[in-house]
Amino acid sequence: MNEEIQSYNEKLEWPFQEIADSLASIIDKQLTDAENKIWHAQPVWFLDGNPIVGYSKQKNGLKLMFWSGADFNEENLNILGGKFKDASIIYNAVDEINEDQLVKWLNKSREIQWDYKNIVKRKGKLERLH
Repeated sequence: MNEEIQSYNEKLEWPFQEIADSLASIIDKQLTDAENKIWHAQPVWFLDGNPIVGYSKQKNGLKLMFWSGADFNEENLNILGGKFKDASIIYNAVDEINEDQLVKWLNKSREIQWDYKNIVKRKGKLERLH
């Protein structure tokens, strides 16, 4: 695990530290070619410079977010906005993580991507990559 991400996880209270460690382990195992780092104060994984998945501690739990998740057509992912294509799920216990489901979403995150890397150049307009 990336040292920055490990440090982020270690600062979380229990059970969120355990949830974050589990998520990072599964993500690292599935996205072996992804760069990962702390970005905007949260752990994020990138494919070719494009943000794919990340998590952060929120008031209501640990939020796992997929930048292009709105197009995954997965009922367990919440779509909140309209302008962007993100979707997320909140975890409050490690046993809430369904690894098979998470692996499925991570596979979709490779296949379905919107170009967040160039959103500033395009003045806020998203274009589909895959």
